[in-house]
Amino acid sequence: MKEFLLKNYTLLTHSVEVIAAFTGVVLLKKYKSKHNRYFIFFLVYVVILEFIGDYSKFVHPNRSLSFLVGTRIEKNHWLFTSGWSIGAIMFFAFYYRKILKTRIFKKIIELSSYSFLVISIIYILFNWNRFFYTFFQTISILGALVIFLCAVLYFIETLNSNKILSFYKSLDFYITSAIFIWWLIITPIDFYDVYFTYEIGNPNRDWDFMFLRWQIYLFANILMYSTFTFALIWCKPENDEY
Repeated sequence: MKEFLLKNYTLLTHSVEVIAAFTGVVLLKKYKSKHNRYFIFFLVYVVILEFIGDYSKFVHPNRSLSFLVGTRIEKNHWLFTSGWSIGAIMFFAFYYRKILKTRIFKKIIELSSYSFLVISIIYILFNWNRFFYTFFQTISILGALVIFLCAVLYFIETLNSNKILSFYKSLDFYITSAIFIWWLIITPIDFYDVYFTYEIGNPNRDWDFMFLRWQIYLFANILMYSTFTFALIWCKPENDEY
């Protein structure tokens, strides 16, 4: 089972992502509110990002992108740092500013997200060379804090409003629960990324940890995107009220 999961990691991950995005596109007419549509577009964006990110598999002396061997973009760290570690955080911050009704909550998220963006850009500029061959633990952790903040503020507002009566039919509730759990599972792994490296000769390369890391990511991805797919099918459309 372990070998099957590791061998088909990319296929399984891309499959749940594509299913979620495809479900959203098919049901796009069902969700007429802007914020729900923004989320569906985000799912499509994730699929595109993941497929583009696979280019690094072809950067090899005997493969189609051999001309990138030895260049700064030989690995895809730069793409996923900017497109996911930063891009996804900024999207969800934007998303929650749209769905939350409490003005102070909106301001808190706005301030936190833009502070995160500025810090991330400065951190990348001061670590420009590392930007192309490693993931930044600092950016990942700060991004997780922004996600947790968005989720907590959403749950607080829901508990203090009439939404609590029908939360189980709300797409926003399932989105919030899924991303909160995903980042809660994944963030602790960042503290041990020193053992996960693409440098073959690195003495810190721990294969047991790498296998464990892949399995955790696979489980978290399947859980999150399966939740998105279920929610898109099950939930009732909501009207824009902002």
